[in-house]
Amino acid sequence: MNDCCAVVDLRQYTLHPGQRDTLIEIFDTYFVEGQEGTGMHIVGQFRDLDDPDRFVWIRGFPDLPARADALKAFYYGPIWREHAAAANATMVDSDNALLLRPVRLSAGYPALDVPRLPIGNSSTPGSMIAGAVYHRGSEDDGFVEFFTDHVVPVLTATGAAPVAVFESLVAENNFPALPLRDEVVLTWFARFDDDAAHDDHRQRLSASAAWQQRVLPELVCRTSKPAQELRLRPTARSQLH
Repeated sequence: MNDCCAVVDLRQYTLHPGQRDTLIEIFDTYFVEGQEGTGMHIVGQFRDLDDPDRFVWIRGFPDLPARADALKAFYYGPIWREHAAAANATMVDSDNALLLRPVRLSAGYPALDVPRLPIGNSSTPGSMIAGAVYHRGSEDDGFVEFFTDHVVPVLTATGAAPVAVFESLVAENNFPALPLRDEVVLTWFARFDDDAAHDDHRQRLSASAAWQQRVLPELVCRTSKPAQELRLRPTARSQLH
């Protein structure tokens, strides 16, 4: 397993119409190295392909105490102080955040030293990161085992081998200035070379008897509400792309 980060934030921001590219420019220019300089790992940042006003990103920390220290250093530090007003002006809501821990990370999950494109590069990768967030009833519901034993094999067989699988880290929020969603989830992400590869996976999944007859019905029974499907386009400087 990639041992980069034992604690992960998955953050989904709702933005004012037309402001996503503005936030991405600020983020990729100032906040990637600015946060990593305090001990975080900025794993990936994305445009949500199904919502033009949503920005999604993932950051990691070595452990919970390091999370508190890094967040304090960044949000009370000079880089955030200088650019906070411009970033906050793009946002309607930034409280949609989940505290997670890895269940499995494949070799495709970026390590800390994976190179990025330089600041100022605004190219858009053609690849897609896709996955889902499953809403669970409790942390001891057996869902992780079910997902590992039954869901992952079907996803892999249909071209969507997960790059990362996370579950909720049930712990007190040790940086209350940034709220977290109070629910238990499992989320996974897979990488696709392009949109056509993702379309092919979806077609193969729809045609899979194992998925339609066995796995999907049990997924529905084991979750408390419909899953959030994610289709994400990496920004130019996203490590996960």
